[in-house]
Amino acid sequence: MKSLLEIRDLHIEGHSDDAWHPLVKGIDLTLQRGEVLGLIGESGAGKSTLGLAAMGYVRDGCRIARGSVCFDGQELVGAAPEVLRKLRGLRVAYVAQSAAASFNPAHRLIDQHVETAVVNGGIDRATAEAEAVELYRVLRLPDPENIGRRYPHQVSGGQLQRVMTAMAMACHPDLIVFDEPTTALDVTTQIEVIAAIRDAVKRFGSAALYISHDLALVAQIADRIMVLRHGSLVEEAATRTMLGAPSQDYTRSLWAVRSFHTEPKPSQAQTRPLLEVRNASASYGAQPVLHDVSLKLQRGQTLAVIGESGSGKSTTARLITGLLQPSSGQVLYDGEALPTDYRRRSKEQLRRIQMIYQIPDTALNPRQRIVDIIGRPLAFYLGLKGRALRERVAELLEMIELDPARFMERQPRELSGGQKQRVCIARALAAEPQLIICDEVTSALDQLVAEGVLKLLDRIQRQLGVAYLFITHDVATVRAIADEVMVMQRGRVVDQGRRESIFTPPYQDYTGLLFSCEPQMDPDWLDRLLAGRAAATTKPTAEGQLS
Repeated sequence: MKSLLEIRDLHIEGHSDDAWHPLVKGIDLTLQRGEVLGLIGESGAGKSTLGLAAMGYVRDGCRIARGSVCFDGQELVGAAPEVLRKLRGLRVAYVAQSAAASFNPAHRLIDQHVETAVVNGGIDRATAEAEAVELYRVLRLPDPENIGRRYPHQVSGGQLQRVMTAMAMACHPDLIVFDEPTTALDVTTQIEVIAAIRDAVKRFGSAALYISHDLALVAQIADRIMVLRHGSLVEEAATRTMLGAPSQDYTRSLWAVRSFHTEPKPSQAQTRPLLEVRNASASYGAQPVLHDVSLKLQRGQTLAVIGESGSGKSTTARLITGLLQPSSGQVLYDGEALPTDYRRRSKEQLRRIQMIYQIPDTALNPRQRIVDIIGRPLAFYLGLKGRALRERVAELLEMIELDPARFMERQPRELSGGQKQRVCIARALAAEPQLIICDEVTSALDQLVAEGVLKLLDRIQRQLGVAYLFITHDVATVRAIADEVMVMQRGRVVDQGRRESIFTPPYQDYTGLLFSCEPQMDPDWLDRLLAGRAAATTKPTAEGQLS
């Protein structure tokens, strides 16, 4: 049978430091119509580069050095621009990782959805809109008849990701490239999106390349899996074969990546907490967002705050740091009430609480050197300068396992995602805080890099005695690092306790829902989960009616 996509001996290079460096090294790939191929590997493996090459595209600063990309008999390497334009969006579509960055905020969703179909696909507007509504229904979007009238900021991240998938399917393409489409989503939304994508791909018979660093998730959608590392193929097999018996050590390391767990520290419930939030409520304008939130965090311990997007996790962090003022309640540090507005806090109060953000690319000034980024809090809080400042920066870089001689003079663009996040950790440590708020610090990282960051944070905590308020939507991360756990839903605390207590059945209803959405290394896991939910919704009540 003729393959839809054939890639042969593909070599792609990137240009930096006045030289060309290999990114993809002689990859071969075959994809049949209606087949889903998963591309797995850590950051820098070449997954996204290969996915874009399947569309005949390379990023700026890159080139196809040699090899062939043949789509349905058409060679794309060296093809004329007009040939590629006729393919992209019509027969080959792309779903990016960040839907929020891919939509025009000034236009309604439906207008952006139908544009390609109307302008390039020869479909009239009314037909395109009707098909869009049907796609929204297939992808389980709420109010499918009207959701397209909204602007991008008026829907959730998971909804926007599904709208983007619907856009990709608007012209019924033969091939869709999914590039990390669920990475930044919480566990419950992630399951909804992956189930909707899987069903839509099957319904329309599209072939797909599904790029991810989460092997358990890819196993729910892919027919075959290719494992990449450093631009080379490690191994390739049918999904069940690879999950059952991976042949390479590197692949097996991807299986074991979630094996890291810290030993919980002894409870300090009888001592005065380092941080306490008492009955705090807050609003954004007239919209209440936090309702009577209370928490306690002891010195040297980790409190993990978990919940879906919009549950109030990051809003609680804003309250603690003084970026959001409560309508009622208090934030106490070491027994003393903190001013609710950070601008009224002393330099010493500010120094003691530092924050590490989710996306290091937006948290680091791209024009500054690493020595300047880490050095700023050293100068501001501790008054260091000159040689003393550089020596302390070097010590902090060694602490986060980066060589000062290699990294001190670099800029953020010269670092990998994991290295940037380590620099963010060093910047927070520079102020010598007693408490660090970690806001989704591993959610944008692949599993191997994320595990390295978690191990680093654990080592630093045991070395320096710093406390962590760890905000995350990842159940595995909570299971790995928490001493105490707080579960939030719709701005309220719905469950709270020691890690061993929270993770021991029976679960509180919402906590159990979160735990059930943690992907398992089993290709049948999603089917069982969805079947269980379907059975629960049709279970007869005591009155003999459906619940």
